[in-house]
Amino acid sequence: MITFKSLKWKNFLSTGNNWSEIDFVSHPTTLVVGHNGSGKSTMLDALAFALFGRAHRNISKAQLVNSINNKGTKVIVEFNVMGSDFKIVRGIKPNLFEIWKGDVMLNQNSHAKEYQKILESNILKLNHKSFHQIVVLGSSSFIPFMQLSAQHRRDVIEDLLDINVFSKMNSLLKEKVSALKEQIRNISHNIEVAKTKIISQKKYIKDIEALNKEAKVEKQNQIEEYRQEIEKIQSTNNELSKKIDDNLETTETQITQTQSAISQLNTYKTKFSTQVNKIVKEVKFFEDNDICPTCDQSITIEVKNQRIETGKNKAKDLQEAMTKADNNLNNKQDNLDSLEQELKIIRQYQSDLHANNQSIDQYQSYINRTLSEIENIGQSADMESAKSELEELQTADKDLMEQKLILNEQYNYDQVISQMLRDTGIKTKIIKQYLPVINKLCNQYLQILDFFVSFNLDETFQETIKSRFRDNFTYDSFSEGEKQRIDLALLFTWRQIAKMKHSVATNLLILDETFDSSLDHEGVDNLMKIIYTLKDDTNVFIISHKGDLLDGKFAHKIEMMKHKNFSRIK
Repeated sequence: MITFKSLKWKNFLSTGNNWSEIDFVSHPTTLVVGHNGSGKSTMLDALAFALFGRAHRNISKAQLVNSINNKGTKVIVEFNVMGSDFKIVRGIKPNLFEIWKGDVMLNQNSHAKEYQKILESNILKLNHKSFHQIVVLGSSSFIPFMQLSAQHRRDVIEDLLDINVFSKMNSLLKEKVSALKEQIRNISHNIEVAKTKIISQKKYIKDIEALNKEAKVEKQNQIEEYRQEIEKIQSTNNELSKKIDDNLETTETQITQTQSAISQLNTYKTKFSTQVNKIVKEVKFFEDNDICPTCDQSITIEVKNQRIETGKNKAKDLQEAMTKADNNLNNKQDNLDSLEQELKIIRQYQSDLHANNQSIDQYQSYINRTLSEIENIGQSADMESAKSELEELQTADKDLMEQKLILNEQYNYDQVISQMLRDTGIKTKIIKQYLPVINKLCNQYLQILDFFVSFNLDETFQETIKSRFRDNFTYDSFSEGEKQRIDLALLFTWRQIAKMKHSVATNLLILDETFDSSLDHEGVDNLMKIIYTLKDDTNVFIISHKGDLLDGKFAHKIEMMKHKNFSRIK
């Protein structure tokens, strides 16, 4: 079970640089009130951001930073899981993400996404989707369970029942099956290669046994084809060689010359800069001094003005020269880039030429081998060697077939297991076992909320809703107030299931403006009945702007207010 202990934040949304802090465990029920825009829902966004790196509402990360201070956003949440204390620290400007277990920060060597996965999978056992079904029910940016797609409904229930391990197992199995398929594919290829070699070897033996002119003519024709291919490649090589010979030396020379020119221009720039600095110092000297420090004689106004004017003119001329040098340098650099691109193309010609020469060598090897085969036709020693090689190839082929058989058996076995681990397998059977409990709990809560219908989810998570007169309805058939009763019933059902499974159970329940939306007075009273019956380890926070109607119903009250454009706890 997750026991949330405290939450604090600053420079978050409308909150300024002073910390705002909420104690989650001191009171069983807490009413959070305030005017519209006072920051009542900020704690919910801060909690979601601390846990999952994104707000509860549809707010971008950049928008979470207080628009006045524009930096220093920081959120800290403390909680306990199975007797171990944890602290999550997140920040924006600067970015910050730390997970503390006790006084030790968990290793941050992993990528932020992996770090988040560790938090959700290994510590919280809770993701953003489950958080919104177990912890929060709100009117803003909240998608109730009944409005989720069938797959997202399944994800929520799998998290609740802690059966997503089967999905992980299936994922690992898929990787194993994929590797097996690759092994089978490779060994099948090797078998085909072996069979091709066997066929070739048998043909080779047949050619030796035949010792006829037809076989020799066939091989000569093959040699001729190889030679024709060599001629084609050589023709291409001649074209490539000409392109290389015509351009390589010239391009390399131009590159060297351009590089030299660039270096010279950079040297000129350095000299110009040095001269400019010297002149500037001289001008500054005559501007700041009326007496020569060397001879202690006064410097006349005429001399000062003349030396200053002369220096400034020289500096201006040098600056113009530097500008021209910069322009020339840019032109030279563009020219160098173009030449280097040309050289890259020529190098590719050289690479193609090298590859073509390798192909020629390969074809020549084919020719030599075929010539050798022609010469060796009919030789008894070669016949024995060929038959021995054929036996080796056939033995290797047999071994490969046996390996493939073993791999196929393993693949078929894994496929059976994969069928069991799919959504329609073990998980569905477990879900079927819990569906009666889920439906029973949901209907019990609906009755407490004075909504007397028969609500049932099937194994595909589609609802069947029947009135007392057995009329069939869907979720969308009802009014907003009736829909909210269903949403509330499911929320409390999920929390009960979570506690039963010890999967994502938590002490915290937040109802964001639930009392302000579609519930009538009777619905509010019935909801309070449920809240009062919750166990002592549950801490309920009610966010509402109708505090005057709810005063006296809760053990604790927090009032949010705006002061000098900043939200704070009153």
